[in-house]
Amino acid sequence: MSTAILSPAHLEGHLAFDHPLSPRSHLADLPALARAFAHYDARDLWETDTRRLPRPLGRLRRRARAFAEAFIAPASAELDLAPHLPPGQVHPAAQRVLQAAGRDGWLSYFLPAPVGSMGLSCALHSPIWQCSLVVEEFARACGGLMLLLSAHHLGVMPLILSGSPSVIWKHVRPIYQSNLRGKPHLAAFAITEPGAGSDAEEGHGAAAYRPGVVATRAPGGWKLNGRKVYISGGDLAQSLTVFAALEGEGMASWTCFLVHAPAPGFTVARTELKMGMRASGAAELEFRDVFVPDGHVIGGLRQGWVLNRATLNSSRIPVASMGVGFAAAATEIALQFALSYRLGGRRLIDYQDVQMHLATMVAETRAIRSLVWQEARHAWQPRQLFASAAKFHATDRAQVVAEMAMDLLADHGAAHEARIERVFRDIRLTRIFEGTNQINRLSLIEDWQGELLAPRAQLGV
Repeated sequence: MSTAILSPAHLEGHLAFDHPLSPRSHLADLPALARAFAHYDARDLWETDTRRLPRPLGRLRRRARAFAEAFIAPASAELDLAPHLPPGQVHPAAQRVLQAAGRDGWLSYFLPAPVGSMGLSCALHSPIWQCSLVVEEFARACGGLMLLLSAHHLGVMPLILSGSPSVIWKHVRPIYQSNLRGKPHLAAFAITEPGAGSDAEEGHGAAAYRPGVVATRAPGGWKLNGRKVYISGGDLAQSLTVFAALEGEGMASWTCFLVHAPAPGFTVARTELKMGMRASGAAELEFRDVFVPDGHVIGGLRQGWVLNRATLNSSRIPVASMGVGFAAAATEIALQFALSYRLGGRRLIDYQDVQMHLATMVAETRAIRSLVWQEARHAWQPRQLFASAAKFHATDRAQVVAEMAMDLLADHGAAHEARIERVFRDIRLTRIFEGTNQINRLSLIEDWQGELLAPRAQLGV
């Protein structure tokens, strides 16, 4: 079947814009006062949304898309098909992306100068909103490279949330400045253990969990022993925020320790051969008497659990934006296919049931973007209920959009070069990390229980 692209004046079943009954061109003939309330904006949807953002964030979104199209998208297919490398090795294409991202400020934008690269005009807006805009654009281009760049910010977040200017100056600034010089210095966030995935992210399970990584007092500091698993970017990270219980105590004693790699006793045991987001490693880390000086205890002893939960609240909205980026990619792939592919002598886009299918995909994508932007806009102090709701709903619906694209492309969707099977594989992980979507639903209720149980509660859903 032919795949030639045609450009008729209108789609089958719809009026041309210059038809007397089409409102698009005739709205311009209304009086000026009426046009203030009835105007047709012919710009594409992405451009329209970008113009609606505050100007600094609009510029940030444009920069993120330009970087994604120049550096991330061209390397995506190659890295997805690349052989599984031993721990610590990085593919040359990924290394080039990391260096470019560092120099352009994509590994240091959570804080302004003299620490990081956040623009001063952007500083008036929530860093979570900024991150969400960037992550969406990077996810649209490649899930694996997006995670490689984004997991780094998760590793740095406990250092920022410690609230200590000395920690930020002593530990965050060198990380950021190294990246800005084009010398990648990645951080990783290490909470998950072989027996604790959800138990490391949900209080009720953690209350009964026996910690796997334990910190034992030593002269001048602590020694860590145990294992962490599925740590995004842990294979390449030079700095790791590692959460461990104090010896003889439970999860309530969880403490955040900053570990620099390589440190004696620290080993990256292996990386997983994953279904999706293959350009970013998921590492198993071993700690055998790894010494951490007292000065590398972040946030204070026994403050790790609250620091962990605060970090998750900050990261779940950007994870929701990953879903938006994947949904956008899936929708664009489906639209291009419908415009180019012909069935029964007609383009797919001219079939009304295909148009309805695509309209649903567009609406789903725009709905979850609106949810994420609404929560991110106000996320200076992200509340667990809002962050969890955005995370599970956006990523669940994004998976539906990806499945709709797969349905439309049919056999073509299974081909690697069509891209949608890659999006389909990548999107699944967003429903697992930062707490499974089931755990996030419970996190919503956990946060909300005070209002639920209050006498004569005004729930205001």
